[in-house]
Amino acid sequence: MKTTVFKEKHEAMGGKMVSFAGFNMPVQFEGVNAEHETVRKALGVFDVSHMGEFWVEGPKALALIQRISSNDASVLTDGKVQYACFPNEQGGIVDDFLVYRFNDEKYLLVVNAANIDKDWAWVSKQNEKIGAVIKNASDDISQLAVQGPLALKAMQKLTSEPIEDMPYYTFKVLEFAGVGNVILSTTGYTGSGGCEIYFENKDGLKIYDAVLEAGAEFGIKPIGLAARDTLRLEMGFCLYGNDINDTTSPIEAGLGWITKFAEGKDFINRENLLKEKTEGVSRKLVGFQMIDKGIPRQHYAIVDAEGNNIGEVTSGTMAPSVKVGIGMGYVKPAFAKAGTEIYIDIRGKALKAEVVKLPFYKG
Repeated sequence: MKTTVFKEKHEAMGGKMVSFAGFNMPVQFEGVNAEHETVRKALGVFDVSHMGEFWVEGPKALALIQRISSNDASVLTDGKVQYACFPNEQGGIVDDFLVYRFNDEKYLLVVNAANIDKDWAWVSKQNEKIGAVIKNASDDISQLAVQGPLALKAMQKLTSEPIEDMPYYTFKVLEFAGVGNVILSTTGYTGSGGCEIYFENKDGLKIYDAVLEAGAEFGIKPIGLAARDTLRLEMGFCLYGNDINDTTSPIEAGLGWITKFAEGKDFINRENLLKEKTEGVSRKLVGFQMIDKGIPRQHYAIVDAEGNNIGEVTSGTMAPSVKVGIGMGYVKPAFAKAGTEIYIDIRGKALKAEVVKLPFYKG
């Protein structure tokens, strides 16, 4: 099992460690609900060093990204970040990821921890015909996500570069906590604002300590993976392996907004995805809220009023901020409209729920 540079620190702070995506990671410290609330109201720090990072450089960099990405990276300018996915040749998704543009010949792709090896093999294979300069830097880079409404205010203390007014999905390379060449981006997976910070492993402990010290007056706390999941689900953000995978298309998953059919952009499986977009799909990913008392979980059946199977839950939880059972799942298109009554089969009981417009948490 892999570890991040923060393993001993997590243990010293009382982190309950579990195996996640091949890494030994803290699932919680104080408890899911308390940690969730800390991020929604103040700020918390997550170790997300398990994420993968690939550099794509050289004159062919954009050509490779345009081929493998569902989104249109040609619209990016320096310092901008874009959310995208890698479509596979069968209509599913290899992974979802972020693209950072440094300049027209230098990009950083940030991929999911569980998919690093699979993604690297995929990108390398597609690059054989294109010839960009690619490097898997996943083992060299550590990452902290400082999330919450007070995150940027606290982190401003650690850099002379103005960061509090940075627009969403942008980044800067700056000196941070006395360490040079740090990437700070206004991205995250919680819906409560904040930043993600990338740096070399050797600077990890210095930066972590500085982040905790800078955030102390605002009530910063370490946050585990369990609260990361409840926070993202309240926002309706997809989790790879649950809501999207190798068999789910971005159109089915409601990711048409990151699937761009720009003229001249010949990305993988473009033709089939365009057909789905114009002709429709046989299932759609929806968000739903429980009306009857119950907590939906992954793989629970979704049924109609007569008990006929119409889909399956992909993610579910008792939402700490919304105070009700919420979930996401694929249903037949006839049941996908907000306000539609559906039922979740929870241990043999069909409990009533309602399809709702995402996000669940309106903050």
